[in-house]
Amino acid sequence: MPIPDAHRPLYRAFLDQGLDSWLARLPEQLARGLDRSRFGDLPAWEKAVAKLPPLPAGREVRLDADHVTVDAELDASRRRQSESLLRVLAPWRKGPYKLGGVTIDTEWRSDWKWQRVAPHLAPLAGRRVLDVGGGNGYHAWRMAGEGAGFVLVIDPSPRFYWQFQAVRHFVGDADDGAVHFLPVGIEDVPEALAFFDTVFSMGVLYHRPSPLEHLAQLKAALRPGGELVLETLVVEGDATTVLLPGDRYAAMPNVYFLPSSAALCQWLERAGFDNVRVVDEADTSLDEQRATEWMTFQSLADFLDPDDPTRTREGHPAPRRAVLVANRPR
Repeated sequence: MPIPDAHRPLYRAFLDQGLDSWLARLPEQLARGLDRSRFGDLPAWEKAVAKLPPLPAGREVRLDADHVTVDAELDASRRRQSESLLRVLAPWRKGPYKLGGVTIDTEWRSDWKWQRVAPHLAPLAGRRVLDVGGGNGYHAWRMAGEGAGFVLVIDPSPRFYWQFQAVRHFVGDADDGAVHFLPVGIEDVPEALAFFDTVFSMGVLYHRPSPLEHLAQLKAALRPGGELVLETLVVEGDATTVLLPGDRYAAMPNVYFLPSSAALCQWLERAGFDNVRVVDEADTSLDEQRATEWMTFQSLADFLDPDDPTRTREGHPAPRRAVLVANRPR
């Protein structure tokens, strides 16, 4: 079966990186992740990206700025066309972006998270990076801005895939072809791959019914000595504290285990990581996660107790997030 033009860069990247064991699985994974029979809105998203106007030569791309920015001199008509098509892909949850004069004010100020995480990373220049559950790829573009040599975003959401492709339309080849997206989950990564220099899992662990299994999968994707960056919801407490919230947490139905940072350190050590350290921990503010004109659904403010913002509306502690860094032993 011929490879669609849109997928050729991904295949070439896997060939260049020597990911032969994974390469053979790409046709099935792409077909399943972008199956129109499973995702009714997918044709509209694909069509919106295809209709984005061509960009003039000489555009300036900034992947090292808080807003992933593409400065391109589009006339008013093409700016309006771009904005209309980008809105077809809403809701936009991770960002922010400035694309051809269109500012996308996303639900999350993901740049704030990056500012907290970036100072604690091993330098990303030239590294091979896996971003698990990376959404539309905002952090992946920031990784490329730090010089990463190969960044693979995996996320099973086809909406995020097409948001990524929309950003790719504006970025063009300014990242030297470093950043790629595959619409799969961590369970689709070949076992015992031991390939990536850095693996990010941010905002994923609490959605996993078997958190230690998730940690084992992340470890298996890392080369010996590689670095894990783990960001997740936590609660305050000691090494024995773990919250199992029940049916919902902050209106989310698929939240399982919320450990304390101390408990999470023990989990990582139990999973075989070393050099485990907590590098950041803070409550999530209403300025960092909120509804915008690009994400008009309910957001964090709607999920907290109106009489006590330190609690969720179910009575649990309000969202608090920690960032931990660890290494796979050599």
